[in-house]
Amino acid sequence: MSAENQPAPSPVSSESAVAARGWVVTFAGLGINLALGVLYAWSLFKDAIAKEFGWKGEQLSDPYALCCLVFAGAMILAGRCQDKFGPKVTASLGGLLIGGGLIFISTTSSYGLWLLGFGVLAGLGMGFGYSSATPPALKWFPPAKTGLIAGLVVAGFGLAPVYLAPLSQVLVTHYQLQKSMLILGVAFLVIIVCLAQLLQNPPTGYLADARSSGGSKTGSTGLGPGEIIRTGNFWLLWLIYFAGAGAGLMVIGSISGMAKATMKDSAFIAVAVMAIGNAGGRIGAGLLSDKIGRRWTLLLVLLFQAGLMLAAIPVTNSTEGSKYVLLLLATLIGLNYGANLSIFPSFAKDLWGLKNFGMNYGILFTSWGVGSLLSSVAQRLKASSGSFDSSFQVAAVLLIVGALLTFLMPSKSTATAR
Repeated sequence: MSAENQPAPSPVSSESAVAARGWVVTFAGLGINLALGVLYAWSLFKDAIAKEFGWKGEQLSDPYALCCLVFAGAMILAGRCQDKFGPKVTASLGGLLIGGGLIFISTTSSYGLWLLGFGVLAGLGMGFGYSSATPPALKWFPPAKTGLIAGLVVAGFGLAPVYLAPLSQVLVTHYQLQKSMLILGVAFLVIIVCLAQLLQNPPTGYLADARSSGGSKTGSTGLGPGEIIRTGNFWLLWLIYFAGAGAGLMVIGSISGMAKATMKDSAFIAVAVMAIGNAGGRIGAGLLSDKIGRRWTLLLVLLFQAGLMLAAIPVTNSTEGSKYVLLLLATLIGLNYGANLSIFPSFAKDLWGLKNFGMNYGILFTSWGVGSLLSSVAQRLKASSGSFDSSFQVAAVLLIVGALLTFLMPSKSTATAR
């Protein structure tokens, strides 16, 4: 049959191919974040670092805190790289940086060099990898699925401790800390660089809205970084993100230590179940925000998290308490913290569009980085008081303030899927 007599591809098959490509990009991004989530497993390495290197006090949290700051700062540069050169190049750089950072610290026990390797190099790698995973996935889907897709992609980062908790336990037990870092570094470098090759933006002129009969209208589209920082909505979102993320990070970095009183050597399980909640919260909150709106979802999340922080005080103080109550609490705290990581990128897309999404969200994400400083505050409060009570109280106040700030957000800024 001649070429001109070949039947044209049916619209159904064409739409199926487009949808398939969108899901490939989405799950490649999820896979990249599964590797980048080694950050949330830091509390699992603390005991090994103290035992093998002799570090004490704030030294045990400083590489983690620095990594969070560099991660957040790198999101701006990485976002620009993603917008200009595309997700494939940006994510590949991320894989080389985080893998290289872990391989580097596998050669040393120096506090300063761990700050450089984990705090700076791995932090940069997380910024480049994380910033390039979400934007291409969002571009393949209509606005009605923004929350769901953002939640799925970032769920990988939160879910990482589920496999890293038992894996790190096995690695450290059999190979010691430094060789464990070497194994993880090589594995993450290869995995991220390979998955990066699957990240792809839609072809020029592609409109996801055309495939949707419904969907929400986004806010102002195509705004650049210089324009968004002159809007009130940006600074409101920045402050609320700081409150929600900072309160969660105060707890996540120390959850293993909190669980030791009740769960002894099985405390790593608390880290794993918190990670399940973290990942589930990202997907669940993304779906919910597509249905009832970003603002109302955010308000519910912040208030619920504040209640959990106060409920955690008697639970973590009890040496005779039920480990199942502690595990439930860890899961719910993880769930509500994770919700922030899907709601805010969805807000960024709704308000400012996708044209400069990488850099715009990178600037907004600096609030997460500043919030990470509260993990060091939590350690100081613990050292001065002997308990985590003050940390939970400070976190609860932050969350309540964040919840009140949501009422200043105009309702039209909250996208719905109606």
